Amino acid sequence: MKKTVTYKDAGVDIDLGNLFAKRIREAVKSTYRPEVISEIGGFSSLFSLNTEKYRNPVLVSSTDGVGTKLKIAFLMDKHDTIGIDLVAMCVNDIIVSGAEPIFLLDYLATSRLASIRADEIIRGIVQGCIEAGCALIGGETAEMPSFYKEGEYDLAGFVVGVADREKIIDGSSITMGNKIIGIASSGLHSNGYSLTRKIVFERLHLTVHDKPLDGGKSIGELLLTPTKIYVKKIQNLLRHFHLNGIAHITGGGFIDNLPRILPQTCRAIIYRGSWKIPSIFTFLQEQGNVSEQEMFRTFNQGIGMMVIVPSDEADDIVSRLQGLQEEAFIIGEISLKEKDDENIIFV
Repeated sequence: MKKTVTYKDAGVDIDLGNLFAKRIREAVKSTYRPEVISEIGGFSSLFSLNTEKYRNPVLVSSTDGVGTKLKIAFLMDKHDTIGIDLVAMCVNDIIVSGAEPIFLLDYLATSRLASIRADEIIRGIVQGCIEAGCALIGGETAEMPSFYKEGEYDLAGFVVGVADREKIIDGSSITMGNKIIGIASSGLHSNGYSLTRKIVFERLHLTVHDKPLDGGKSIGELLLTPTKIYVKKIQNLLRHFHLNGIAHITGGGFIDNLPRILPQTCRAIIYRGSWKIPSIFTFLQEQGNVSEQEMFRTFNQGIGMMVIVPSDEADDIVSRLQGLQEEAFIIGEISLKEKDDENIIFV
């Protein structure tokens, strides 16, 4: 008789997956908000929206991943912060609308479920959710042997938030004379890593353990710096000020992201030298011979979030952000856009 073949023989261990779900249960429950009414392990997750908190609630959603920053995690064999990146990339995209992130789902796909690595990833997601104030209410872990290389994986996140319709921030109130405040990033965040890897590993032939910059950290450690989560800082501002527009500076950098919230009659003027561009960006530009235009379209250049505000409130907003331990700078202003003007110029 031929030997029977099991799913485990094909590389998928159902028992290990079930054990993983049980092992992370308490960590995941630490993110729960009172509105969560389901447990891990069901076919779906249940969240009871408290509509009494809102006059006219609107659900706001976003989905994102971490991109090729994962390659740095593989090279470093360090997986405890990549989950923070995942949460940050999702929740930062909905806070720009003034929406409160309320729950997140994650998707982890890998060749084989390695317990320690998977635990580290999920604990990073948990940490990010706690920092953002949203609940991790469910997800999917998929073993896909022969689809992913051994030891590699991919991550995706799906977040839902809520905002009052009357309080949604869409940039429509942006007007000439408004100031642009830049809030510092923690580094590259989770964008531009394909170009970064080409410069660092292909052109310079560095390893993740080399230390080409001053400061004592290896290039791998610098590149794995978690993406900053801006949710609670923006919520703080919204309680005290009127923000006309908010832009998350992700893929596309300044050039593509800021114009997304500008009315057609407006353009942004960015003041060169109004903030210090961190050394990691200068290093990449010099070593890769990258043009300034390309840098501002690929990277955040040290500014992870921008808020557009009335000019008479700009100084107070910067002061409040600094009191919240954020580096913040007035980096530009809004002007009238003529017919053939660029959406954003640097002066």
